[in-house]
Amino acid sequence: MTDKATEISNLLAPTVASLGVELLGVEYLPSTGGTTLRLYIDMPEDAEPGEDGEPRMVGIDECEAVSREVSAQLDVEDPISANYTLEVSSPGIDRPLFTAAHFARFAGESAKVALKLPQGGRRRLQGRIDAVEGDMVTFSIDGTPFVVSVDNIEKARLVPDWVALGLAPARDKSGRDARPGKSKSNKSTKKPAADKPSRAE
Repeated sequence: MTDKATEISNLLAPTVASLGVELLGVEYLPSTGGTTLRLYIDMPEDAEPGEDGEPRMVGIDECEAVSREVSAQLDVEDPISANYTLEVSSPGIDRPLFTAAHFARFAGESAKVALKLPQGGRRRLQGRIDAVEGDMVTFSIDGTPFVVSVDNIEKARLVPDWVALGLAPARDKSGRDARPGKSKSNKSTKKPAADKPSRAE
């Protein structure tokens, strides 16, 4: 997060927590057309499951409640001098990662990362989250470790495994659909011409 986003996140986190949800992080996006302040909220990891026994998910009600309380607090604290638009959102499938704890929680999964300052000739990278030690995150990029400080990460999001989610077909090494019951070959079912009797017979 940017310094401004971190400042606002620290300011609003207690208010969001008082509503029974967790403030994952903040995106502060100034532009000539007006600033956007985007808050990502989620249920705490230790939240009680729902009546069906499944983990509870953030819905419209939680987003609206947070938006009301946060708007009131921002009016009083006034950390943003310019006009801004407040957005409150659940993290979604490609959830954003803001802290070392977030990266540790999703170790083994892939993430897209934009860096504040270039490192190793890169400003952007995509790789598997291999390890987290303190504020240092190790990514595996094409089998090569790449260590980044969380402080140098401007933005990071998980890269969903669409195949595991059932939203994309599995592919074999040749790029063909590898799902059970799906054809792996385009061979014709007609008998080869050599099986037909010749005119000489």
